[in-house]
Amino acid sequence: MPSNYGTNSFSVSLRISLTVLSCFISISIASADDWPHWRGGQRNGHVNETSGWNGSRWIGSKPTWTASVGEGASSPLVIGGQVFTLGHRDGNDVVSCLDANTGKVVWEMSYPTKLYGRNAMGDQGIYSGPTSTPEFDPATRLLYTLGADGDLHCWDTRQRGAKVWHRNLYDDYQMPRRDKVKRSGQRDYGYTTAPLVHGDWLLVEVGGPTGTIVAFEKRTGREAWRSKVTAVAGHTGGLSPITVEGVPCVAALSFEGLLIVRLDEARAGETVATYPWVTEFANNIASPAVQDDCVLITSAYDHQAMCKLRITLRGAEKLWEQPLPSKTCTPVIHHGRVYVAWNRVRCVDWQSGELVWEGPPVGDAGSCVVTSDDKLIVWAGKGELFLAETSALAKAPYRDLARLSGLAKNDVWPHVVLSNQQILCRDRTGNLTCFAVPVTRNDQR
Repeated sequence: MPSNYGTNSFSVSLRISLTVLSCFISISIASADDWPHWRGGQRNGHVNETSGWNGSRWIGSKPTWTASVGEGASSPLVIGGQVFTLGHRDGNDVVSCLDANTGKVVWEMSYPTKLYGRNAMGDQGIYSGPTSTPEFDPATRLLYTLGADGDLHCWDTRQRGAKVWHRNLYDDYQMPRRDKVKRSGQRDYGYTTAPLVHGDWLLVEVGGPTGTIVAFEKRTGREAWRSKVTAVAGHTGGLSPITVEGVPCVAALSFEGLLIVRLDEARAGETVATYPWVTEFANNIASPAVQDDCVLITSAYDHQAMCKLRITLRGAEKLWEQPLPSKTCTPVIHHGRVYVAWNRVRCVDWQSGELVWEGPPVGDAGSCVVTSDDKLIVWAGKGELFLAETSALAKAPYRDLARLSGLAKNDVWPHVVLSNQQILCRDRTGNLTCFAVPVTRNDQR
C-alpha cells in the first residue's frame, strides 16, 4: 500500500509539474509584448510598452528594414522574434515568416488562388489580395490564415510552416454573394474577418445558410458547432471576445448587424444578442470594440454614426448613438475615451459619446494603437505615421507630437503594429516597413 501511494504521488506531482511547465512555455512563446492576434495581444488596440517618446524626439526617419510581402490588407503578426504576413503574389497567396530584426525571409508557404474572392464585386481599384489578418495560437504555435476566396489554412510554425489542415469555406458552406443594399452598387470583398482561437476551437465568421459563426477543432479543422444565426458574413476586421454576465461570448459584425454568440461548451452557438446595422454599401468594416459588457459599433455610409450598446444575456440595449462615425478604423477605448483615425483623428467621451477633440485629416485608411505611456500611434492615409497625446482632461485640445509623411504610395488598409520596440507599417500593395522605437526610462526594468 505505501509503495503504490508513493508511485501515485510521484505520478501526480510529475503531471502537475509538466502542466505548470507547459503553461509557462505557452505564455513565454507569445509574450505580453508580442502581437499574435488582430489588434494585438488583447485584441483591443492596447500595447504593453511605451511609444518611445522622450519629450522632444520620437522614432528616426530611416527604417530599420523594409520588405515586400504581397498585395493585401492583411495585418502582420509578431511572435517570438518573427513576423508573419499574408499577401498575394504571382497568382498565389503567400504566408511569410520574416526575421523581426532584419526583415529577411525565414520561410514561406504558398497556394494558388485568385486575387479576389470568387463572388467579388465592386471597388477592385482600391483593394486586392487577402484582407483577413492571421491568427496565432500560443498553446500549439499553429498559425491560421484566411484568404479572400475562402481558403482557411492551419500552418505549423514549429515546422517552418508545414501545412496541418486546409478547407475552403465557399466550397464547404456556399456563402452567397452579398445582396445589393438600397441605391449603392453591389459589393462583395470575399472573406475579410480575422479568425479567433478560443480554447480548442478556431472561430470563423463563415456566413451563409449554415451558420454565421462556425467553430472548428483547431488541431484538425473538423467542424465543432455552428451558430444558430445564419446571416451572411460581414466585411469587417475581426471577431471580438466579450464576457457577458460571466459567460464567454464572441461579437461579430455580420452583413445584418451585431451578433453576440455564446461560447460556453454546453450552449455554444446560441444567440445572446443581435442588433440591426446594415449599410447601403454592405460594409461594416470597423470591428466591434468591446469594453466590459459594452460594445461599440460604427459605420459611415448611410449610418454616419457610432453606437454604444450594453449586452446582457437578455439582449442588447442602446446607451447612445452619436454622429461621429468611423468607416474603417476600429475604435480604441482607453481611460474613458474612444479614439478613431478615419476622416479625422477623433477623441470621443466613452460615457456620453460626445466629441472631446478633433485632430488633423487622415483620409479613409487608418488605424491606431494606445501605448502604456498614454500616447496614440496613428497609421493613416497614404503613409502618414504620427504620434499624439491621448486626452485625460474633459476638453483638452488635440496635441500632435511627431510625424513622418510619405511612407507609402497606396492606401494603408493594414493595421499598424507596435511590438517589442518596433513599429510595423504596411500598405495595400505589400510594402512593409519597420521602425525601431527608442528605449525610454519607462521601458527599463
